[in-house]
Amino acid sequence: MLRGGQRCAHAPSALAPRVPRAPLVRRLSAFCALATTVLVALSLPAVSVAHAQPDTLTQRLPVIEAVSVRISRDGDRSLLDLPFAITRLNPDSLRPQLRRVGVGDLLFAVPGVQVQSRNNPTQDARIAVRGFGARSAFGVRGVKVLRDGIPLSLPDGQTPMDWLDLETVGTVEAIRGTAAALYGNAAGGVLDFRTVESASVPSELRARFWDGGSARRAQLMGSGTIVPAGRPERTWLASITHTRTNGPRAFAEQEATSGFARLEGTFRNTRLKLLASGFDMPLAQNPGALTAAELAEDVRQADPLSISRNAGKTVRHGQVGVVAEQGSADNGLAAAAWVGARDLDNPLPFAVVTVDRRNMGLWIRGTSSHVWQGFTGRMSAGIDIQSVNDERRNFENCFAQAVSERCPTTSDRGALRVDQREVVQSEGAYVRYELGIPRKLEASVALRWDQIRFDVDDRFVTATNLDDSGEEGQIAVNPMFGLTWRVRPSLSVYTNFSSAFETPTITELTVQGDGSAGLNASLKPQRTRTLETGVRGIVGTRTWLDVAVFEARTDDELIPFEVPGAPGRRAFRNAGRTSRRGLEASVRTLLGRGDAGIAYTASRFRFDEYEVAGTQFGGNAVPGVPVHQANAWITARRGDWFATLDVVSASSVTVNDAATERADGFAAVGVRAGADIQLDRVVLSPMLGIENALDARYASAVLVNATRGRFYEPAPPRTIFAGFRITAR
Repeated sequence: MLRGGQRCAHAPSALAPRVPRAPLVRRLSAFCALATTVLVALSLPAVSVAHAQPDTLTQRLPVIEAVSVRISRDGDRSLLDLPFAITRLNPDSLRPQLRRVGVGDLLFAVPGVQVQSRNNPTQDARIAVRGFGARSAFGVRGVKVLRDGIPLSLPDGQTPMDWLDLETVGTVEAIRGTAAALYGNAAGGVLDFRTVESASVPSELRARFWDGGSARRAQLMGSGTIVPAGRPERTWLASITHTRTNGPRAFAEQEATSGFARLEGTFRNTRLKLLASGFDMPLAQNPGALTAAELAEDVRQADPLSISRNAGKTVRHGQVGVVAEQGSADNGLAAAAWVGARDLDNPLPFAVVTVDRRNMGLWIRGTSSHVWQGFTGRMSAGIDIQSVNDERRNFENCFAQAVSERCPTTSDRGALRVDQREVVQSEGAYVRYELGIPRKLEASVALRWDQIRFDVDDRFVTATNLDDSGEEGQIAVNPMFGLTWRVRPSLSVYTNFSSAFETPTITELTVQGDGSAGLNASLKPQRTRTLETGVRGIVGTRTWLDVAVFEARTDDELIPFEVPGAPGRRAFRNAGRTSRRGLEASVRTLLGRGDAGIAYTASRFRFDEYEVAGTQFGGNAVPGVPVHQANAWITARRGDWFATLDVVSASSVTVNDAATERADGFAAVGVRAGADIQLDRVVLSPMLGIENALDARYASAVLVNATRGRFYEPAPPRTIFAGFRITAR
């Protein structure tokens, strides 16, 4: 989906090449003309639906009855039976041989999802669903993120994404909208990254390498299926990936290794799935954000303060989990349990932060179905339990500083400033009932209860530093009602009303607006109510259509701002009321010479009531979200070869609550060509591509309400990359 950074509005017109500020329709028309030229130039023969490769075709334009999602929390369900704005896609089938630099490559074709690539090794991409999450300073906020059904999100709603192994993701399932009635603390939606299927042969080995000049990645993955005599089959998968970068900006080096393993099988009529992930990043530098003038001058430079304070981080992260299932999707029981650990050392301009984290969780759900007088009923219920225990310490950042009482040495770690234990626990329970009504109608109603507790134990208490220990509890009850109508076997219309809540994270609660410690008792959770209508399915024989319109109203929206005198330190406050109105549409179609698609989002997000220190911001746009955003792509094929062209486009966006600063819109073009050449039991897959082919200068992410005018995180300039994959059985 769109990587939603924008050009800086203050960049002088002398910048070259400057993307014209043409209307979005004109940009898309130009894209279509260019794409058509590429297709004609390739002179590819027509590809009929009947003769297209079956596995590729069903991934790109599936037979809907056979396509199911598991993100509904009720086992496998057809997309057309669910009253949500929901998307399931295989990223590689849409845009072959993806480089997978960031999570935005996997979410490219999901409308309503904005991914701001920060191009900063210490910062995750900023993911926003319908604007929720655009305010995040680090990690992902406002969106529930899972891997194979196990949460990556912590109970307070924060999600570190650096340890998600992108190379092993096969499909993505996304709910856009307030899904709290099913998942709890997730205002904007749900993203579930599903691991690629294991090979159907006993063993398959794949090696992949790509080089983008300033970044290199190598991956080795093995998988297979074993069928012991007289026993159920077992599948396995193991992967290790190493990444090394030295840019594209100054002070942006990174070295990281990730691993993932999965083992599946059946034991006494119970399907078991064992999952293990590991991540080690010994080096990651933080180039920080730029001012308008710096962005106009050179997108490769870094914030001088980040360099002078040696900002960066090192991380070690691991998690293991098990998923067990019995019965069927209509009558069955499923459960999952997991434990994880994370060690973080994070020098920032205002402090050196260390966190020793332990987390665990459990969910259980059951489903039962019945038929009565021609009506089909389906009841599902479940519980979710999570906890996270952080040992947090903050030290004075003394890197290259003069010796003083606070900095007895010139190393990066000086006097202790914070020493506390932070515990967050959540419990949730939900029940959902679906009723199949004659005339192809299906009604769904759900109710969820959640309780989240925050506990801070201050261990740094002195005569001049009082005890800031405290606890806070927040409870929410959220209903959901939905209705689906099968207009045709392959087309459905749906509507739903739902509500959601989003708590502050423990980090947000423990940072006061004046920089003092202790829990911020004035910070409340935000609550959202959404009304939504949509249509999705197959139109004709070759086109998949997905359209949704919605209106959401949020009370006490959580808004970030930087603490004065502490660069990089973010605090939060509640806005009075905001409203969101939007349109989301995606179209995918098979052409005679390949396939193409577009995902478009229109967003009108406004503060209705919002006052800070006597200043009224009511009527201003919610910062960080463009009004228009679109991603389009077209792929041409000839035999084993392919060529793909894609365009990422966004309108301008405000970067602060007062709407006094704005980043211009942009359009960025990428091209890629490659092949899958079959040689007996070996498949060779070379690839060559160009990102930002027109060398547009723009900010790929914006930092909302930043101080020192540092709102802009620049996109890389034109980048040529090459890749190679070899698969052997």
